[in-house]
Amino acid sequence: MRRLAALAPLAALALAVALFAGWSLRRTATVVPMALVGKPLPDLTLLRLDGGPAMRLRAVARGPVLVNFYASWCAPCAEEAPALMALKAEGVRIVGVAYKDRPDAAADFLRRLGDPYDAVLADADGRAAIEFGLTGVPETYAVDAAGVIRAKRAAPLTADDAEALLSAVASR
Repeated sequence: MRRLAALAPLAALALAVALFAGWSLRRTATVVPMALVGKPLPDLTLLRLDGGPAMRLRAVARGPVLVNFYASWCAPCAEEAPALMALKAEGVRIVGVAYKDRPDAAADFLRRLGDPYDAVLADADGRAAIEFGLTGVPETYAVDAAGVIRAKRAAPLTADDAEALLSAVASR
């Protein structure tokens, strides 16, 4: 009998853990993928990919502009490269941020697929991505003339996606 009494707290704990696990599996996690939409561009200083001096993102990304996070190891980033090059040909300003990538690999990626960017900054340690609330690459943010993020695309850009992003900043 004493043995059963000693096991009661352990059994209660096991039951609580099982109930919590079951509840966790059934609930939908709350993700706020648009957390920065409507807020100012983060005030970050990042190194340039070409080895030049560090730059303030707000200075280089004066809107209207698209800020695109990419990486050489990201297959969807290669998929969106033609759409970014088409935007560049139309005169759209784009700032690139190489996310958690080696500078030589990120630069080689641009040599192979084309460089659509007015400036390319490096986020080697991922701190800028944390400030943006990045959920993965590629991600593109539309920034208006006042420096406010007006829209976000968390997937490879298509022509339609680009048009939607640009329309979000054109009216501002």
